[in-house]
Amino acid sequence: MANNFDLSNLALQAVCPGNEILYDDKGMPSIMVKIPKQTYAQLGLGESQAIHPAFIINGQEVDAIWLSKFHNIIVNGRAYSLPGQDPATNINFDQAVAACVAKGEGWHLMTQMERGLPINWCENNGFIPLGNNDYGKHVSETNYKAIPTSKSGDRTGRTATGTGPLTWFHDNTPSGIDGLGGNVRDWVGGIRTVYGELQILANNNGADNTHSQAPGSLAWKAIKGDDGTLIDPNGSGTTPGSVKMDWIDSAIVYSTTITDPNPGEHSCNFGVIAANASVGANAKLLLQALGMLPRNSDVLSKSNRCYMNNAAEERLFHCGGSYDTSVFGFGTFSGYHTRANANASLGFRAAYVELPSA
Repeated sequence: MANNFDLSNLALQAVCPGNEILYDDKGMPSIMVKIPKQTYAQLGLGESQAIHPAFIINGQEVDAIWLSKFHNIIVNGRAYSLPGQDPATNINFDQAVAACVAKGEGWHLMTQMERGLPINWCENNGFIPLGNNDYGKHVSETNYKAIPTSKSGDRTGRTATGTGPLTWFHDNTPSGIDGLGGNVRDWVGGIRTVYGELQILANNNGADNTHSQAPGSLAWKAIKGDDGTLIDPNGSGTTPGSVKMDWIDSAIVYSTTITDPNPGEHSCNFGVIAANASVGANAKLLLQALGMLPRNSDVLSKSNRCYMNNAAEERLFHCGGSYDTSVFGFGTFSGYHTRANANASLGFRAAYVELPSA
């Protein structure tokens, strides 16, 4: 006879196919969206039958990744994905990592490589989710507001997870991931810049917490522009031939050199981000797999402002929309804050993977 846990999952999957209730090592539940292993071609990233890097950890393939369906809350120092909640905010990068790691083996802060999965699915299917980016509603919506959970002055701020319309779910169905386009932005792991040089953890090694994401960790790698292989950075952001974030003609441009370093914010819409001739096809494919370089400028061109700082020592990334900024949306990434940043519109979400055995 099925136990209560099985019956709970059966009930959930009857309404939301592809969703699962996963339990941490304390037996506490989170609602997660299962994303099965896919190739580049299945995600519309060319014709390659190679596996998307999100499904490669420590050099081995995994069968699936589970992403939090909702922005997370924190209970007793642990992250949980549940509906009808006020998302946890005012949390910095290291605190977000810790809340995910506390749940047990396989649990981790969602990585940018994992976030690239819904980004590419949506680009491939021509659907871009909306979200709360205008004080309780999407800026394009006039008649709908989700259930408020906070105030911003005399206006609605954050809204309860899962209470928006289907257009706020990444696939426009109840099975989708909620909130990627609004409410609060999500810290993401496995990616940073150092003086504008883009650095990542290999494949999806950011999902294995034995690979440190501390500032001085040796797990951080630069991307070689001509062939997309990973190389050891020199620590000053000037690794010869590495991919960097430049600012050219009012747009973020991936290049192996920086012509306009600026300690402030540079921002442009996601759809105009480009890579110049110094960045080869394999490096571009990696950037697209990460969800950091558009494939179709028409799909993610509007209300998806992206930010970077290419003159600061270390900057981490958070992504998605927030209730107080109408130019933020599903394709937004912000790489101009330190890991210590925390505010009322910045949250996070955990992910889970069954780690491959050594």
